[in-house]
Amino acid sequence: MSSILSSILPAPEDPVLSLIFGFRDDPSPVKLNLGAGAYRTEEGKPLVLDVVRRAEQHLANDLSKNKEYPPFSGLPDFNILSAKLILGDDSLALKEKRVVTVQCLSGTGSLRVGAEFLAKHNQQLTVFLPIPTWENHLSIFTMAGLSVNHFRYYDPKSRGLDFKGLLEDLGSAPSGAIVVLQACGHNPTGVDPTLEQWEHIRQIVRSKGLLPFFDSAYQGFASGSLDLDAQAVRMFVADGGECLIAQSYSKNLGLYGERIGALNIVCESENVARIVESQVILVVRPMYLCPPIHGASIVTTILKDSDMYKDWTIELKGMADRIISMRQQLYEAIKARGTPGDWSHIVKHIGMFTFTGLNEEQVRFIAKEYHIYMTYDGRISMASLSSNTVPQLADAIHAAVTRISY
Repeated sequence: MSSILSSILPAPEDPVLSLIFGFRDDPSPVKLNLGAGAYRTEEGKPLVLDVVRRAEQHLANDLSKNKEYPPFSGLPDFNILSAKLILGDDSLALKEKRVVTVQCLSGTGSLRVGAEFLAKHNQQLTVFLPIPTWENHLSIFTMAGLSVNHFRYYDPKSRGLDFKGLLEDLGSAPSGAIVVLQACGHNPTGVDPTLEQWEHIRQIVRSKGLLPFFDSAYQGFASGSLDLDAQAVRMFVADGGECLIAQSYSKNLGLYGERIGALNIVCESENVARIVESQVILVVRPMYLCPPIHGASIVTTILKDSDMYKDWTIELKGMADRIISMRQQLYEAIKARGTPGDWSHIVKHIGMFTFTGLNEEQVRFIAKEYHIYMTYDGRISMASLSSNTVPQLADAIHAAVTRISY
């Protein structure tokens, strides 16, 4: 009997997987993986927040809990609390019941559900992504059936925001097009607009009739403040216009493996919101029927309890502050070695990731000679560094820059 599957071609090489396999197969005892998008402690270990363990213990002791199917849209309390967390307790959109919130499979699942919904209902099927952006954005929106275009975002020369190029590209986008904006802690660059720049972006998005789709993967994880990291989103929602917001609890609650997040759709009226919710459910139901309850129950327990919530904000700020400290330590270590170039971008950037400015040849050199692995575009996860490994990375950067030209 002939094989049906034997004619399938292998998938193209994934640079992230190449990094993972290269690190895995390296026998060096001092190898270091700076490509992973997950927080690590000073000892290089995964972290489970104390407040998460307390919430899980509380759930385990609550004999009234069961394992029944949740609604297609997820746990109602989780959706209400998630919307308040990103939009604020005093959000007019929430008070006017113009917000649809659906529990999804973390940020990735929230983006995909939103993309599928827009591919079916948005008249303009073009989505604009920043250059560069998280590599999975392209696949998510393309596979949903949307046509991907790009707008300038990062300036390699200044290692900052290409604000002029960004405004020009969004200004030439067709009316009704979708624009993907990262709410804070931009991945992979670590470059965020200022509040003043966000206001300019908001004005051009609204004047052109574009539809903003926020990816909020790092609320509270960038600055250490849940409210500060939501300012850009709230600025757009406050003007009364429509937008979509994908939320993730992977980073700020360390719930990577629980795959817990939410999609929020802000509509122009309560009536439109009811219609939109009915159509989003038609996307969710054939995709995975309904979301899992454990991660949502953890989040709900923490957000409902004032003491747990307060303790979470303290732990969250501790994670953010440690990342900020790693930035300062790395900058000072590079500066102390007299490494050519201006490295101040390391402390100017924010969030988990930063673009080092290293090119692919330098990245490969560092992997071979120093057993330090990062993506080929020079992106590193600041959360994977520690006080012990900063000198190792600084030595590697110094060697790469002095031996291999840009």
